[in-house]
Amino acid sequence: MVAERTADTRPRIDEALVRRLIDTQFPQWAGLALKLLDPAGSDHVIYRLGDELSVRLPRHAGAIGQARKEFQWLPRLAPHLPLAIPVPVGVGDPDFGYPWPWAVSCWLDGEVATVDALGNSSRAAVELAQFLAALQRFAPGDMTADNTREDLTGRPLPVRDRATRDAIAEVDGVFDTTTMTELWNAALSTPGWDRSPVWFHGDFHTGNLLTSDGRLSAVIDFGGLGMGDPACDLMIAFTLMSAKSRAVFRDALGVDDATWMRGRGWALATGLNAYTTYAAVNPRVAAQTTRQITQAIIG
Repeated sequence: MVAERTADTRPRIDEALVRRLIDTQFPQWAGLALKLLDPAGSDHVIYRLGDELSVRLPRHAGAIGQARKEFQWLPRLAPHLPLAIPVPVGVGDPDFGYPWPWAVSCWLDGEVATVDALGNSSRAAVELAQFLAALQRFAPGDMTADNTREDLTGRPLPVRDRATRDAIAEVDGVFDTTTMTELWNAALSTPGWDRSPVWFHGDFHTGNLLTSDGRLSAVIDFGGLGMGDPACDLMIAFTLMSAKSRAVFRDALGVDDATWMRGRGWALATGLNAYTTYAAVNPRVAAQTTRQITQAIIG
């Protein structure tokens, strides 16, 4: 099966293509059962491979660097983090019409975290703060602030200004645009990160947390992994937590006022981006991003 290009230039990925890629490039796993994970994220098509592996294939060009980045860094990060992460075991090459690198990683069992299950949990708030603190402390000997690779360099919040203001105008009548504009202006006027760059997850929201037996067990999808201002990871406080657990999280992580305000800005900007892109066609995304936006406004 050759990957067929759709009208929007994204390759069409089906089980026959994935089977052929696996069997030719990783013959040690040839014949292991494939099962499509649905729904998956917006960046990848994901198949479970046997009982212990997963296959992730980028859907679009914006995600094509993630496989190699995760293959390089996640095995090094894993021993330093208090929650499990999906350690890659191989990177596949483009073939059979599929144009980009793709990854095979260890499978992590668990259920996606939900607000109903963990939103009011102080324990979960502390565990997430501890995870971020450990991530931020990671200091590989061959990486310094002066030689950070381009694919790990975080973008500052102001680069999202035009897109966020356009999104605010687009959702007029759905959300309070005056309040959102006030929050966005406040976030942009807050002093930026003035310390050494630290590691961040980059897409730290409810959908990328797994639970087992009602407790946090894993963090997945490190495609946004990078170094810079850690405020982007504070979006988890607004996608998952109640006001009470959010206060516990902030205290446990020791977040200053300026970083917290930038975190609210990141939550607003990313929430609006997802809402305007997907909410009209995906009720689940509509509900999640509505919560993220409204909780960011509350603070």
